[in-house]
Formats: sequence, structure tokens, C-alpha cells
Amino acid sequence: MPLTAACAVLVLPLTSCGLFESNKSDTAGGTITVTSTDAKCDVSAAKAPSGTVSFKVKNSGSKVTEFYLLGEDGLRIVGEVENIGPGLTRDLVLTVQPGKYFTACKPGMVGKGLRAAFTVTDSGKDTSIKGVDQATIDQALTQYAGYIKDQTGQLVTATQAFIDAYKAGDDAKARTLFPQARTFWERTETVAESFGDLDPKTDLREADLEPGQKWTGWHAIEKDLWPPASGYTAFTTAERATYADDLMKNVNTLNTRVQTLKYTVDQIANGAKGLLDEVATGKITGEEDIWSHTDLWDFQANVDGAKVGYETLKPLLDVKDKALSETLATRFAALQKLLDQYRKGDGFVFYNTVNEEQRKQLSDAVNALSEPLSKMAGALTL
Repeated sequence: MPLTAACAVLVLPLTSCGLFESNKSDTAGGTITVTSTDAKCDVSAAKAPSGTVSFKVKNSGSKVTEFYLLGEDGLRIVGEVENIGPGLTRDLVLTVQPGKYFTACKPGMVGKGLRAAFTVTDSGKDTSIKGVDQATIDQALTQYAGYIKDQTGQLVTATQAFIDAYKAGDDAKARTLFPQARTFWERTETVAESFGDLDPKTDLREADLEPGQKWTGWHAIEKDLWPPASGYTAFTTAERATYADDLMKNVNTLNTRVQTLKYTVDQIANGAKGLLDEVATGKITGEEDIWSHTDLWDFQANVDGAKVGYETLKPLLDVKDKALSETLATRFAALQKLLDQYRKGDGFVFYNTVNEEQRKQLSDAVNALSEPLSKMAGALTL
């Protein structure tokens, strides 16, 4: 899950000591460089003019890291790049309005995160995408908003059916419905993760819990449905109802919030890349659904959401970079062909039956798609 425990650990009081790095005081005149180590987040500028803002994030530490641009409240995720391995560099390209923000590095993808204040001044520049008429852009944004609302609406219905079975003690039915309901969550995961207060309540994995943090959401219920052989105390009927109702409340909150959300081209492009990052960091490793082994359902849903993001922007990308658009179409098809080999009935085989060599093949296909997908935002907005 960017959208993961990331949100949980970044939602912190602004007065917390030791959690803030100092940006340099100069205003960016071009690409802003970010150097993330195991203990520091060095951002080359504390200010940038509004419009297209580019961050080049290098991981100079020993742990996989993430980088975020957060809204003034420290909760809203404006943009992010995940799964930056040691020695690697990743770009984050955003269209940003004037205002106050925070930058944040998250070495190890756990812990408190390292944040610093960041200001975007009003440049007065025209931020429209050159060469593409506004009607085409508006149509793409409207289509994407409609897609997200449709998926969260279906999430509400599917989650209700799931928790009804779970609360009634019909574990066989609940186990069948669990990956089906999560499909709608995973397709829209980067949107859900943009709400820093909501995602950790809903999709936090046990391995990502902070000391003293209460575990709720999908994966707490998952463990109760697929408990370990020993050392686990099953939820009581009353506890089941509490956990199920809390999940339903958070899903309903998500559905309510997306009704008025508006999107930008860079958000859709970066969101598509974020969904592929979700596959790389959780699904490929088998760490996402560690109890149920239903990772391939989530894997497919992340790919679905990423592909919708690409296809929504394809009319724009065909104008701006036709070759990149064609490469993405080819690599989406190649990844889907590989995934289809693991279908069984209406779903997939359980991930614990997929061997290491097969997982490596899936990982290679994800990486082959992820690299050109990371260029889409820049191709459209720079």
C-alpha cells in the first residue's frame, strides 16, 4: 500500500522535534535536486515558482527510500515517487499552484520521515500543455474523475457484501469476496493514498505498524480470516463487527471525498506510475496479502488502474511523444500477457504457488513498463 504506511508516518504534528530537515534558502531556477540518505533529506531549494516543478531524487543511502511533496496540512500527498533503491535516481514532475508545502524523504519506507517547508511562489506563467487543445485535456480529466467515482462506488458495494459475510461468520464466502472487493481499492490506490489520514486506517500492513499504533482495515481482517497456525487469538463476534464497521466507514469516507476531487494531467500520470510502484514494493514480494496470498488480484488491479491512467492521457501523449505512447502500449500488453498465465477461474492462483523464477519474470515485466511510464508526466508537462 504510497500510497502504504507512508501516509501514516508522515501525518505528524508540525512541532515534532528532529523530524525536519532544512532546505537551502535559494529559489529553484530549474530542476530541484533531492539527496536522500539514511538520516537526511537534502533538498537543493526551499522555493520554486508555480507551474511545472521538477524534482530529481537520488538515493545516496543504504535503504530503499521514497520522496513526497505534501500539502500545507502535512496530510495531502501532492506527488510522490516510491521504491527508489540505493544508488538510483528518480524524477518527480508536477504542476504546482502557489502555496505552502512540505518536502519529505522516507528512508527505509518506515519510520517518521524527514520533512522540510517548501514554498511555491506565483510565477504568473501559463501552465497549459502546449500543442494540445484544452477541450482534449478537459475531456481526459473528466473521464478520469468519472472512472475514480465509478470504482469507489463499486468499492462501497463490494466491501459491504464482504463485511456482511465476515460479520455473519461465513468465512468461506468472506474469503472469496476479500480479493474481489479489494480490486476496486487497488485500482484507485494512489487516489486513496492521497488522503494521509485515511489510507493508514484502511490498508496498513502489520509489518508497517509503528510502536503503539492500532491496526485496522483490510489486512487486520485478512489475518483473522487466514490466521497463522499458532500464536493467534481469533476476533470475537463483537470484535469482528467493530473492525468490519470501521473498514466500511473509511471506505464510505473515501467514496464521499472523491465526488468533488479534481485532477491534473501530472497527477494522473504520476498516479499511474505510483500504481506500478505499488506492484514492485508489495505485490511482487508477496508482502501485501501475506496471509491470504491473494496478491495477484491486487497486482492485476494496480495494473488496471495504471493502464486507465495511461489510456486517459493517450490522446495527449500521442501528440507530445508518440514513440513513448507506443512503447507504453506494447509493454502494458506484454505484462498483461504474462499475468494472464496465472488466471484461475474468475481470479488467480494463490501467490504462494508462484515460484521465485516466475516472480522474477513478473518483476522484469513490471520494471520494463515502469521505466517508460516514469517519463509520461515529463513528456506531457515539460
